[in-house]
Order: sequence, then structure tokens, then C-alpha cells
Amino acid sequence: MSHILEPLDAPSSYRDSRSHSSKHEQQQALRQTATLYLGNLSFYTTEEQIYEVFGRVANVGAGGGIKRIIMGLDRNQKTPCGFAFVEFYTHAEAVDCMRYVSGTKLDERVIRCDLDPGYKEGRQYGRGRSGGQVRDEYRQEYDAGRGGWGHNRLREEEERKKIEAEQQRRLEREQLYQEQAGMDSGGGGLVPEGAEHLYDELEADARGHAAPTAAPHAKRERSYDQEDQELYGKSEKNPRFRDDDNDDDV
Repeated sequence: MSHILEPLDAPSSYRDSRSHSSKHEQQQALRQTATLYLGNLSFYTTEEQIYEVFGRVANVGAGGGIKRIIMGLDRNQKTPCGFAFVEFYTHAEAVDCMRYVSGTKLDERVIRCDLDPGYKEGRQYGRGRSGGQVRDEYRQEYDAGRGGWGHNRLREEEERKKIEAEQQRRLEREQLYQEQAGMDSGGGGLVPEGAEHLYDELEADARGHAAPTAAPHAKRERSYDQEDQELYGKSEKNPRFRDDDNDDDV
């Protein structure tokens, strides 16, 4: 059985994809390194929690211990994005973490430890298009500890919600239009502003409620001159009108 088990203190298959070192040079660095790469961390895991867990394998009495912890950050938002680097003073302490800490739980997540050839400035930032880790770009499952959906899946969800919201607004507009149009035979539609009186007369005619004594649009049969003659014995001319427009002053 021993031939199918990999030793926990052996150099891992983890590689820095942007390193310009050869494979042989990276293997040589891994045999001497005192740096660990931590993966699968929660976005909410703090530096103090990492120090508490990894400090248990530190050998302070022999001149060891944790030198520093570098939290991985989102390149755009500068917030934790699920990885970190832990630098010890000795290679043996890093190997002990591979034996005793890797595969255990931190913040209810199984963390992964890998020997790292050495931290360099700039590696603390995520390399994904959205600023975080590349794995979170393509992750399809919902992971509350790592910000919910993966970035690509999140964009799909936002687009789906946008389409659903637009469809709902369109449906509401259509329903409102039908209500205002008065689809029932009894009317109920909106009356144009300023036409209420005319609308009432026409609607009364259509429904048979017009006054029986007079036609709704009958012409005036009596002239004003006849009325003046009956009232005053003579017709009165309107002083506001002139017989001859040519008398106007020029």
C-alpha cells in the first residue's frame, strides 16, 4: 500500500504560472522554501485566524515561527479573495504544515496548503478578469464563503433578472393600457381633457338620453333682428360692427 500513497512533505505540483523560472529551478526552490500558499479560504477568514492555526506548528524555541502572513486581495476592490501566503523562518515548519494542517477545516472550509517557491510583491492580487481568483471566474456553484456565484455565472444571473424585470414591466404596461382603454362595453375609458361636455352630449345621444323636445344639433331658426323687433319695436345694430370696412382710418 505504501507505493500508492504520496508523502505529505514532498514538493507539491503547485506552480506559479507567471514565474519565468524553469521547472528544475522551481523544484530546487521548493526543497528549500519556508513559504506556504493557502487556497480555498473563505473571503471572511482573517489574518488572526490563520496565525492561530498555523502558529501551532511553529517551533519558536528552535528559532522558528511565523515571519509574516500576506492575505490575497481582489485586484480591483482590495478585499480578501480566498488565498494567502504564510512565511515561516524554517523549511521544516512549512513541511510540518503540509503534514498536519493541509486538509483540515478553517471557517468550515477544507483548506489546502502547498509549498511555494517564495513570495514576490504583486502576487497578493487575484489574476482573474474580475479582480479575484481565476477559479472564481468559472465557478458555477453558489458558494457563500467565496462571494456567492462565480463571476461568469453572476453575470448570467444578473442578465436573466434584467430580462425578467423588463418582461414584468411590459406586462404591467399592457394591463394598464387595457384598463384605460375601457375594454368593456359600458365605457370606462378616459375622456380627453377639455372635451367632457361634448363627450357627455354625444354619449347621451348614443344611449338614448337626449332631450326629446329639441334636436341636439338643430340650427337656430330665429335671427337676432327678429328678436330685437319683437322686444324693442326696431332692430338694433351692433355698434361693434361697421357696415363699410372702407371707413377705417388709415
